[in-house]
Formats: sequence, C-alpha cells, structure tokens
Amino acid sequence: MAPSFLSIAKFVEAILRRIFSSSGLSLQTLSIDSETTIQYWGPATSENKQKPSLLLLHGFGPSAVWQWNRQVKKLSIYFRLYIPDLVFFGGSTTTSFRSDENRSEMFQASCMGRLMEKLGVERYSVVGTSYGGFVAYNMAKMMPGKVEKVVLASSAVNLRRSDNEAFIARAKCHGIVEVMLTSSAADLRRLSGMISSRKLDYVPDFVLNDFCQKMYSEKRGEKTELLEGLSIGRDDKTNVSPIQQDVMLIWGEKDQVSL
Repeated sequence: MAPSFLSIAKFVEAILRRIFSSSGLSLQTLSIDSETTIQYWGPATSENKQKPSLLLLHGFGPSAVWQWNRQVKKLSIYFRLYIPDLVFFGGSTTTSFRSDENRSEMFQASCMGRLMEKLGVERYSVVGTSYGGFVAYNMAKMMPGKVEKVVLASSAVNLRRSDNEAFIARAKCHGIVEVMLTSSAADLRRLSGMISSRKLDYVPDFVLNDFCQKMYSEKRGEKTELLEGLSIGRDDKTNVSPIQQDVMLIWGEKDQVSL
C-alpha cells in the first residue's frame, strides 16, 4: 500500500471538499445528544434564509462528500443544503450500546431529525439515495410535521428477504456484508459492475486498494452492525406504509443495488 501522502483517494477527496466549499457550504460537527456527534456540510449563516431547506442523505459506502459532489453545485442555487454523514460514516459516530434498535435505519432517521432540530430548521424536504432513502422514508413517517417532500433514489423501501437473497446470488457472495463492504480491488470491481455502467477493468489494483482503504475500512465493524440491524428485508413481507408527503421515486432500469 502506498504511503498516505501518496494516496490518490485523499487527493480526490480534497478536490471534492473544494466543490462543497465553493458551493457555499462549510464542514461542521454537532453533538445531538450525549452519545452521538454528526458531521455535516451546512450553509454559511449569511446565506439567503428565504431558500427552502433540503437535506441530502447518502447511501451505504463512502461519506457524503463522495456521493453528492455532482449535485451540490446546482442544488445550492435553489436550496439551503444540509448534507450530513450518517452515523458511522465519515465523521459521524455514536457511543450508544450496540443493539438492533440503535443500529437500524430508524435510529439513523431519529439522529438526522435531531440534527435538523438542533440547527433550528423547522421545515425541510429530504432526498435519500439507496440506504439514505431508507432513512428518508422513516424520517417522513416519524416527523410528518417537519418533512415536506421526499425523493427516494435507487432505494428499495419495499425490499424483501428474497430480493436480498437474489442480489447476493447475483454477486456470487455469501452475504450482504461481503458485497457492500469491499476490502480489495477485486471486491470493488465486482461492486462497481453492479452499481455502475462504468467499468474499472483498466484501473490498477493499487489505486482501487487505496480507495478501499479510504472509503470502506474505517468503522468497518460498526458498518457491519448497520447492515445486520436493518429492519427492511428481514422477511418476505413488505413493510411499507403510506406517508402523507409528496414522494418522487427515481430508479435506474439497470440498477441492481438498493443500499
């Protein structure tokens, strides 16, 4: 593995952070209770407060800066953006005792709701992609008086156990953790082949291993607990109930992954 100062992933992340900064956002941290701290990108206090507020929730994998860099510039023109790292991603963490309850998508939703409350944002819309869509859906259920509109992108909130099993079979793996928490260049190529039309066949192994180390090795045990703590997809019943907000669903016709 190359020395940290030669890390391509760290160089790319620095560029992505500049995109966020140039969009009027700054990286901040906030303790939402005695156990949980959330890192997020938020607007400067001088920004036009007449803009509607929009919360962007990333999917399972790298932190928020990697997943929203293509959207942040354009969306910042029309919205006051709040872009957090979900718990155990990036700089967000909790010391709460491990249990299914506080490793579930409902726990994540509660944390994001408390973040917005602490920031004094009374009404906002939520966009969630993949795993972030699970969180957004639960926020809409739990906080109907605060969440205005919801966008769910590539997020199978109606996921069943049989869907998960079929996905794992396509990936030729033994479990969802093996698919979603890549640890080698070969793993990352397999995951990329399932979530993107862009192939990594010509990217050298040392580059992909560097990205694996940067994006998937941190808090690996806790992220495993998040996958095991999901309530969605535990059985063959769809646990979707109506929500009162307007909802937009976005799904790629070749999308094979919902986390």
